[in-house]
Amino acid sequence: MSHVNKIRLAVAKSFAPWVREFGGDGVIGASRPSERFFLLLNLLLPVFAGLYVFLTPMPFSSLTDAFFYLSVTALLILLSARKTSFTLRWPVTWPFALFFIWAIIGLFWALDLKNSIHDLRAHFLEYLIIFYLLVNYFNTPKKLEGLSSLLITSVAVLSLGSIIHYYFIEGYPFTDRLGYSFKHTHTNLIGFMNVVVLPLALYRLSASGTWKSRLIFSICIALLCLTALLTQSRAALIGLFAGIVIMCFENKKFLLFILPVVLVILILPGIHNRLAQHKFTEDIRSKINRLTVEIIKDHPVTGIGFGMQTYGKESAISLDQYNKRLPHTYQQEHRIYNSPHNSMLDIAMRTGLVGLALHFAIILTFLSMLWKTYRRGKDETIKSWVIALLACLTSSLIGSLFEDVTFGAPAVIQYAILAMITIAWNITASDTRAL
Repeated sequence: MSHVNKIRLAVAKSFAPWVREFGGDGVIGASRPSERFFLLLNLLLPVFAGLYVFLTPMPFSSLTDAFFYLSVTALLILLSARKTSFTLRWPVTWPFALFFIWAIIGLFWALDLKNSIHDLRAHFLEYLIIFYLLVNYFNTPKKLEGLSSLLITSVAVLSLGSIIHYYFIEGYPFTDRLGYSFKHTHTNLIGFMNVVVLPLALYRLSASGTWKSRLIFSICIALLCLTALLTQSRAALIGLFAGIVIMCFENKKFLLFILPVVLVILILPGIHNRLAQHKFTEDIRSKINRLTVEIIKDHPVTGIGFGMQTYGKESAISLDQYNKRLPHTYQQEHRIYNSPHNSMLDIAMRTGLVGLALHFAIILTFLSMLWKTYRRGKDETIKSWVIALLACLTSSLIGSLFEDVTFGAPAVIQYAILAMITIAWNITASDTRAL
């Protein structure tokens, strides 16, 4: 055997476990060029999808779109050649499908048809595709850990970059809310992503076996908490505490994280003043919510259409007229906000109460999957995953009551968390079927 062949054999053996982990669809060990091509696509597809998830929170939209279309192209090629085990047979597929069908039906009554068609594709179908790619290609315990590391690293990098850019480059004082001048990812969205990902970092810290990994996740946790607090978002603060409290069911030592959070709130004047001066019940969002409810009253069944720009488009709907219909106490005086700032009301407004009911059915399906996964779990590891993912989902639902998080980076983070719930469910279901 020549030296070149020996080297090739050694490289093949060293990469064989990784190849089986990410591309084991019956094409490993292929000898023909066509089979090697399909093997390469199976290996690259999760890389493309992972890079899409990783880059979405950052201001690299062109690069992010490129990885999305590379993922879709690779999947279509593999599906046409039947060289992938990709499937849509998951418990949540029917709830997703029913919501999608209802959104399509709503197009006949959409106040802005063009925007509704665009957003149905860009802000629902695209996220569904990523969801199913993650579920199908990150479907083992090792890859579940890898996906969690991807999310933690992505948001941590965003947090560090935001702090450096906002306070040290742009020169804003630390009393100002982090990211208030950002166009790509605004203040509240930064806080939302940090508190949703935080339980994953807490779990990975408790499960770490080496001091290096514990140090890395400890730094990430400190960065995620600090960033969430610097946004001065009260929704993020509630989600932060809720996530930590739920994680205490997995490890009571996580209660120790609450003390430094409270100390930071007391030390940083921006957070302290914001909480002291503005009561939760006297927030502008209560007026925004009342305005949104007025619109829902006029479009209770089908909604105004799936388009997210319809709400603030004067030619489609007059917010000023709806604002005047409210009692003076609930009217927005200085300016009318062109966003509902509440994802649940936003969905009810865009898809009607039927759409909201279907959305709740999706949430209940994932909660049911978590419960079944916890009951079927044969070891503490999978049960710890369930608690961490429940904490992530809870923080996400809390944040959705205070902000529109059905598009952009927050939506991708949410769908990644939902994918992880499905993966954990499938791992225990596979174990049960194997018995």
